Amino acid sequence: MLELLPIHVRSSDVRSAGKGMLSLALMDARNRTLRWLSAYDQWLEPMHFVVPPLAELTPPLWLFGQLAWYQERWIPRNVHRDRGEMADASAPRLASIEPDSDRWYDPANAPPDSRWLLDLPDVATTKRYLADTIEITLELLETAGDSDAPLYFFRLALFHEDLQCEMLARMAQTLGLPSGQHLMAPVQPVPLRQPLRFAAAEWFMGDPVEPGATGFSYDNEKRGHLVPMASFEIDAQPVSWGQYAEFVEDGGYDEPSCWSPAGWAWKEHQRRRAPRHVDKIRHGVLQRHFGRSHPVPLTQAVEHVCWHEAQAWCRWAGRRLPTEMEWERAACTGIARGFRWGEVWEWTQSAFEPYPGFVAGPDRAYSQSGFGTHKVLRGASRATHERLRHPSFRSFQLPERDDGFCGFRSCAL
Repeated sequence: MLELLPIHVRSSDVRSAGKGMLSLALMDARNRTLRWLSAYDQWLEPMHFVVPPLAELTPPLWLFGQLAWYQERWIPRNVHRDRGEMADASAPRLASIEPDSDRWYDPANAPPDSRWLLDLPDVATTKRYLADTIEITLELLETAGDSDAPLYFFRLALFHEDLQCEMLARMAQTLGLPSGQHLMAPVQPVPLRQPLRFAAAEWFMGDPVEPGATGFSYDNEKRGHLVPMASFEIDAQPVSWGQYAEFVEDGGYDEPSCWSPAGWAWKEHQRRRAPRHVDKIRHGVLQRHFGRSHPVPLTQAVEHVCWHEAQAWCRWAGRRLPTEMEWERAACTGIARGFRWGEVWEWTQSAFEPYPGFVAGPDRAYSQSGFGTHKVLRGASRATHERLRHPSFRSFQLPERDDGFCGFRSCAL
């Protein structure tokens, strides 16, 4: 079994990383997963790893096992892995080292509701599956080609694991499991800056080149296209707890004119009078963070708000959510002027839709599952690994989801 040592790789260049950096990054990601598994084992062992079957949760043992299965499916078992994005995703695969893995972990065989009923392997077996799959993956990486196509699935599996580790953080927060904070980046509040103004221009969205030519990108980031943009004014940083508390104290959760019909229905059904995990918001904010309530600096970005709440605040403030192209242009060109991002995922006004010329990647379910129903989030959160942070990365969630580390910023009308 491979011994995994603490290795820290932080680089936004991993999308075009060669085999050396990829090897370190893959070990780092699996290290992080195993640390989360140890933490969950400590928290949930007395409950036999049983958690409430909530819509925003997945059985933790399923998620850990699925990480190993995903990497094994796309790398050791994939006979066409050297073809990269041109690989035939429907081609037969080699056998798994875990005979029941497809039955347990393939989403096509195990849709969300059925995962709670599966006879999943125990913690020790899951940990061994994680260790064995990364060992095989690293051996195959040593003999892989150096160009983008043969490295595509190694990068895909790496970023998938980073995304799932953030899901583990979200689930730990939802469950109120202690000690999760040490696996996240610390909060560093900064003074508020004035909004930034951008002149009318054309902005190039997406990947401008053919698949596999210059590193990794997700299928929903393609194809590159010019977008004409009117002038706009955008906040330099996300809306803070202090700004959001004013909305609450002014009765924003009781004023129908601030909310869309869908948002008001969601709020009433959830009986919300403040963001999720908030114990007190008037005269100071108390937030539950991994099961412990503590004061929150008012300059810190508001988090655990859904798209409906973000939109309601904007209506109350006489502003609006930015489009995803406004957010991306500001993130790419406004850093020197004080544009700050990376503390929370940020809701945008934009519906999650394919760019012109979209072609699904090998993992066909990834983007297509959200088209037309989800909203785009941009940026990153404190639970997002540094190597996943990229200004063109498109996260997406249903507008009612508030379990993620999500906030927002606003634009002038």
